[in-house]
Amino acid sequence: MKKYLRIGWLGIFLTLLLAGNNLQAQKIPDSKIYDAVQWRLVGPFRGGRADGVTGVKGNDKTYYFASTGGGIWKTTNAGQTWKSVSDGFFGGSMGAVAVAESDTSVVYAGGGEKTVRGNVSFGYGVWKSSDAGKTWARAGLDKSRFISRLRIHPTNPEVVYAAVLGDIFKPDATRGVYKTTDGGQNWEKVLFVNEVSGAVDLILDPNNPEVLYATTWELKRTPYSLESGGPGSKMFKSSDGGKTWDELSAKETFPKGTLGIMGITVSPVNPNRLFAIIENENGGVYTSKDAGQTWERVNEDRNLRQRAWYYSRIYADTQDEETIYVLNVDYHRSTDGGKTFKNFEAPHGDHHDLWIDPANNQRMIIADDGGAQVSEDGGANWSTMMNQPTSQFYRITTDNSFPYRIYGAQQDNSTVRIRHRNDGGAITESDWEPTAGGESGWIAPDPLDSDIVYGGSYGGLLTRENHRTGTSRSVNVYPNNPMGHGAEDMKYRFQWNFPILFSPHDPKMLYTASNQMHRSNNGGQSWEVFSPDLTRNDKSKLGPSGGPITKDNTSVEYYATIFTVAESPLKAGVIWAGSDDGLVHVTQDNGASWQNVTPKDMPEWLQVNSIEASPFAAGEAYFAATGYKSGNYEPYLYKTKDYGKTWTKITSGIDPEHFTRVVRADPAKKGMLYAGTETAIYYSKDDGSSWHSLQLNLPIVPITDLAIKENNLIAATQGRSFWIIDDLTVLHQAEVGMENKAFHLFKPQDSYRIDGIKKTSLIDGSNRPGGVLMYYFLKEKPANELKIEFFDSSNTPLRAFSTKGINGDTLKVKDGSNEFNWNLRVENAVGFDSLIMWSASLRGPKVIPGTYKVKMTVDGQTQEQIFKVLADPRYESTQEDLVTQYDFLLGVRNKLTETHETIKLIRAYRSELDSLETKPENLEAIKAEMQEIEETLYQTQNRSGQDPLNFPIRLNNKLAHLNSVVGNGDYRPTDGAVEVRQELTEKIDLQLARFRKLEREQISRLLNIEEMKTKLEIKK
Repeated sequence: MKKYLRIGWLGIFLTLLLAGNNLQAQKIPDSKIYDAVQWRLVGPFRGGRADGVTGVKGNDKTYYFASTGGGIWKTTNAGQTWKSVSDGFFGGSMGAVAVAESDTSVVYAGGGEKTVRGNVSFGYGVWKSSDAGKTWARAGLDKSRFISRLRIHPTNPEVVYAAVLGDIFKPDATRGVYKTTDGGQNWEKVLFVNEVSGAVDLILDPNNPEVLYATTWELKRTPYSLESGGPGSKMFKSSDGGKTWDELSAKETFPKGTLGIMGITVSPVNPNRLFAIIENENGGVYTSKDAGQTWERVNEDRNLRQRAWYYSRIYADTQDEETIYVLNVDYHRSTDGGKTFKNFEAPHGDHHDLWIDPANNQRMIIADDGGAQVSEDGGANWSTMMNQPTSQFYRITTDNSFPYRIYGAQQDNSTVRIRHRNDGGAITESDWEPTAGGESGWIAPDPLDSDIVYGGSYGGLLTRENHRTGTSRSVNVYPNNPMGHGAEDMKYRFQWNFPILFSPHDPKMLYTASNQMHRSNNGGQSWEVFSPDLTRNDKSKLGPSGGPITKDNTSVEYYATIFTVAESPLKAGVIWAGSDDGLVHVTQDNGASWQNVTPKDMPEWLQVNSIEASPFAAGEAYFAATGYKSGNYEPYLYKTKDYGKTWTKITSGIDPEHFTRVVRADPAKKGMLYAGTETAIYYSKDDGSSWHSLQLNLPIVPITDLAIKENNLIAATQGRSFWIIDDLTVLHQAEVGMENKAFHLFKPQDSYRIDGIKKTSLIDGSNRPGGVLMYYFLKEKPANELKIEFFDSSNTPLRAFSTKGINGDTLKVKDGSNEFNWNLRVENAVGFDSLIMWSASLRGPKVIPGTYKVKMTVDGQTQEQIFKVLADPRYESTQEDLVTQYDFLLGVRNKLTETHETIKLIRAYRSELDSLETKPENLEAIKAEMQEIEETLYQTQNRSGQDPLNFPIRLNNKLAHLNSVVGNGDYRPTDGAVEVRQELTEKIDLQLARFRKLEREQISRLLNIEEMKTKLEIKK
């Protein structure tokens, strides 16, 4: 009875919740009117941390990896390319992936990583695929948070074991080893130690799947500490499929004292041979030759067990009992049972998982902080990490170059600056490069010179990079290296991710922050402190991190620091600061005095993760805060309109477990806000009173930061690199009720006069197409025709597109939201079948900068919008130069069209003349003259692309070459080009006049030339 009551109340609660959501959704435009606006993956394609890998036994090309933030990825070509197989089903941090040996179409994936570093993200339980990753379904353990291992029974894919770390931020009863016998529909906890110790490693004996080995780990992470080890760290063995367990760590020969993290493996060659890597005062590599009853330490090398909490994985070779692997910064291999090791390097360091094919020990896949790499020769060679867009970024900013660059610090790699678009077809490695700072810091490009960049990293590092000269300078505020020390006695506490930014009012004023505010107006040569300590400065939270066995002080856990800073873009000297221990301060007098304006209803100890100063009022600000490292996953967003005297919490509509990392205000649309959370992205059109999903096609991934530039919204993700929405103006214009209109044409965003195409790639970022992007909504597909036409400011038609097709180009449309891209070019010159030219182009010229109109007609009903085409600022050309170029290229195009239509007529007349039953006496003379004209205009001997190297090009090719030469860039034609065009045009005109005379005086007497021209669609 209680069970049914509970379900009943749950149903009522869900009904009320959905009703509330529907009421809220009514205030926001229906997404179907704008969802053709999509996120675009910019890149970089450089792997981020991976924590779990597997291959398919006996298949030499198929592998999977679990990305810590980016979902599950699969390759079917041994790592040449990778594809996400979890998108559309789940995402976020993944810690485990496993393929069933008995049915390789069955794959299980577990959320939450074992590599519990400072930017760790949890997952969302177990997922199962029955078709090799094409589709997925939930498979239980939804609140497990962190799953470190999944093991599948070798003959029954429905039997699976899961090692669950549980919630590492607070005591949690979900920890332990779980077993399902029905493919994840139900799980039974078969091993549990306590609420602070989870299962971290788990292996099935390959010779007997009823024999299991598991290790548990007492682990606690707080905002200011990481503790690895304690009474709950133990090792166990089960000989009955998990029903009962024997504690191996209690055996006499097992290392005594406090235990930490432990990895374990069993040799497939000899089931009695075990190996373990153990964190302990007397830790190292241990082996057992009697299935765990007795143990012997065979290696104590600290290279194998340094920073144990981040590594501690060990693997037995699948064919050789004496060969084992231990993963750490390098990966290490022993061929003598662990007594000695040689270290090796995959393409990236910091290794976290390894899979060795049971049938072929030369086939491997390794997971590290650079993604996953495949080897098919036992580790002698590895596939690349430069084909995985799984980078983890902390922050994001942009510069003032054109096209502007996106900047961010990639976890365990370099900082990056990357073009958000280019003139080509993809965002490739040539579009990005390392910049100032290191893996964890903020980045600040000089507002006056984008080649001067400041960047930070841990240890208070702050560097100034000059990209023009290739020089770098350290300008740390206080260069006292803190590595290995706690924060308790530091003069300045610089967090792993401390703020660095320029003033929006003084382009020479650079700010940074420790527990106090610092500024420099001389490029970091000297620094002024201009605030007191703006943190709680709680001494109990400022000790060393780590222990009780191994300390780990990298500044990730430095606490009581200023974590985010913003200055009002409207009023100089209004500066906001938020601390990682839950305080918000503001100064209105450039730092002469500071006020603590922390919201009174906000829980203590939240991390104020981002502050946004309003672009519309100096006293307005917003901030996002998180408490997840204390086990509090609620979203916290606040706004103030009175310099922090009062605050309003603004989280209505955000999922109660989507904790918030960032909030940004749109500078072009008052009241438009964007919020990035751990699991999704949201937007608000009413200044935060209600929120709505803006996920669209963005994968489920933590959103760490957002930036708005030129009506673009750019997202930094923790596991899927950088993404961008290219046109926010559609969202600005979207209104409630538009979905009830028959159609709506949105005003296009003003667009730069640059090239670029968008193509799909598994190895490169997606480019923004050149020209103008226009969006429109159709309630239903047109019954007859949809036509899109472009006009200049004089209403002269420039280009038209139709669902009925124009010049062979048919417009494709669908119900709902549509996107259309016009590349700003007028019609191409006319060509003809088998046309072959060398270094020449038929393309029409781009329109000049100015005001244009788009007209959309749907079944006779029209709408119009005005937009601007902007000059490419990279060129020094004047408007007059561009007009001259356009007129020149238009003249070339028109003359080419006239030339090629003449050639088409010559060929048509020749064919028709040859078919005449009665041959006129002058037939051969007519044909000979036509042939002479054609061969003067075009090289008729061309049959392949390289033939122009053998048969000299003719007049049409020479003229079309000017189209390529003068159309290269945005410049006035050179005097030489003008001269050549005049010369070529005169020669072409001679031949065209000669043809028209022949046509008029002789051909027209033999053929119906007007009818033939109509059939060929040649203008009269």
